[in-house]
Amino acid sequence: QVQLVESGGGLVQAGGSLRLSCAASASGFSINAMAWYRQAPGKQRDMVAVIRSGGSTDYADSVKGRFTISRDNAKNTVYLQMNSLKPEDTAVYYCNVRGTRGGMLREYWGQGTQVTVSS
Repeated sequence: QVQLVESGGGLVQAGGSLRLSCAASASGFSINAMAWYRQAPGKQRDMVAVIRSGGSTDYADSVKGRFTISRDNAKNTVYLQMNSLKPEDTAVYYCNVRGTRGGMLREYWGQGTQVTVSS
């Protein structure tokens, strides 16, 4: 089983910054991609950013130029640096990890961390 521990959420004013972290305990699990999703009240969970094992990244259009995803492979940790935050960024942010264990594709989710941006 893979456990994901998230940290870094909180309350910030518009224009401010936050950094989210997600550490994966991944014994016997080969991580292919690590990503951040978010879900606002009454809305679906959407991908914010993803970083693959080779280092390539993708971002939702709404966060391009403001958010940066990075990864420390030695620590199995993914980060999301969020700058120029807007009230519409308010959501629960979830860490997502995809990879293989025993030849089987697996996907795991963190418990979520609240990000609230006040206007």
